Amino acid sequence: MEFNVTVDLGHADLQRIDEALRDVDPAALVDTDGDALRVAGAFDIVTLLTTLRGAGCELTAHDIQRLPSVCCGGCSG
Repeated sequence: MEFNVTVDLGHADLQRIDEALRDVDPAALVDTDGDALRVAGAFDIVTLLTTLRGAGCELTAHDIQRLPSVCCGGCSG
């Protein structure tokens, strides 16, 4: 799943966020996208919210937007 997460990037510890996300999903990707984080990984919104809060982000579920899938199905055989 891919998500846009509205967060105060001026106060976010991106390394801590990256490590926390990879503890849950070692293949997770995180990058900045304007004033938000773009996160890709095997997360549901509750897990992502809990993980980001544990990494020091002050968020609510309203700060997380799930993006439409871009999967073409080719990786699944």
